[in-house]
Amino acid sequence: MIAATIGKIFLDAYNKKFKSNYSAKEFFVEKYYEVFFNHNKYMMSAGNSPLENPKISWNKMRTRKIPYETVAKRNERFTKTVDKIDTGIADASIAIGFPSLDLTATTSGQVTSLDLPIKTDEIYLSWIGSGMGIGVQSGLSLLFSNPQILLDLFEGWQIYRDYLNSTPALRGNQINTWNGQWIAHRYDQLTYDELNPTASFNPFGAMKDGGMEVNTQSWTKVLVGIARNYPETSLMAYVYSLGQMNTTVGFVPFDLPRIRQPFELYNKYFGTTRREQVEQLFGTAMGFTKACQMGAIGVNALEPKGFRDCMDKGVVPKYTPANEEKTINFNTYQIWLLAMLNNEQLWEKAQQVAITLNTYSLSEKNAKKVKSQEVTNLLASVNKKQFIESLIEIVNGSPEIDQLADIAEIIHTMPVDNVPYFLTLIRFQYAVVNKKSLNK
Repeated sequence: MIAATIGKIFLDAYNKKFKSNYSAKEFFVEKYYEVFFNHNKYMMSAGNSPLENPKISWNKMRTRKIPYETVAKRNERFTKTVDKIDTGIADASIAIGFPSLDLTATTSGQVTSLDLPIKTDEIYLSWIGSGMGIGVQSGLSLLFSNPQILLDLFEGWQIYRDYLNSTPALRGNQINTWNGQWIAHRYDQLTYDELNPTASFNPFGAMKDGGMEVNTQSWTKVLVGIARNYPETSLMAYVYSLGQMNTTVGFVPFDLPRIRQPFELYNKYFGTTRREQVEQLFGTAMGFTKACQMGAIGVNALEPKGFRDCMDKGVVPKYTPANEEKTINFNTYQIWLLAMLNNEQLWEKAQQVAITLNTYSLSEKNAKKVKSQEVTNLLASVNKKQFIESLIEIVNGSPEIDQLADIAEIIHTMPVDNVPYFLTLIRFQYAVVNKKSLNK
């Protein structure tokens, strides 16, 4: 039923922007049906409604094993659908996201014993709203209620239709997947060209049977694009999946400034070189479904894959500046740590203590390498108590007492949850400083 709400928000925004006065049915008949279904290939499945033709599969159409449906037959199916909407019961066969009349069906949901008044307009709006789902990797889709996002998605409808009509090998019924690709492209401030919207845009991939399909976009790419284009503190999205079995994750808030933060920090400290590769690394430690289980999605959901060992086990990947790919991965870890700490001053503090520890370690005159081992023990600390106890040994033999005392105070007063992140950032900074000193 949320699709009907999204449909109404969009239609109000559309009428305001284009100074029109479409009713839900008028827009469905004149605009929505024309682009989504009045062609040989549909932009989305029509489900169990009369619009769907179960005898025609995309694969058979592509190989031309069966003839295309005639216009007259398609019009007949359309008329049956409109009649059923106007006179029938609002169920899943004619209203997107509504419950099935069969309460045991896997597509049944939102069932109530209350006799809720449902207007015919809501059924038409549910179709319109369903075309706004943004599909991402994991099989889930997002519905945003932001009017401008909905209008921007609408821009892509006709482009998808043009691709379907001009590319025989491209399969249909992928509007949600298309929306994910389109909105990520539409909100890419470096590559999107309003005068040539499809420039630098290639969302398609090959299928095993020789056909083509729209590739699924990563959820991070979609959300980063939205976060970069909207100044709101937070946006709420309804997360779901409709298919042979309906899945409802629910309403999930997205903290846009915190989602933007690691990408902005990376650009600030390491530049925009290999931006695509950097963006693909954030958010790889968990799938979108697991990220939603956090209750809200912000910087914590953008954890890079493989990072957890660095913090839990106290290990750090080898810093290899000659290897660009490994360096980018290394820097991604550092930036995510800084974003989690949400305090840029700690970047400089971590660098200072790393330089101090490296100087202390290299000042060793004894072949037993006592100072070096003291630094190793300190860097192996995974909590506040271990770090401060190990730091005391170094303070006794270092001239940088004030600086080390400052770090001890920062660690001591820092929220407990932040300590492991800061200690890990120090280990990363030490690896950089140590590598540079050895190369001199």
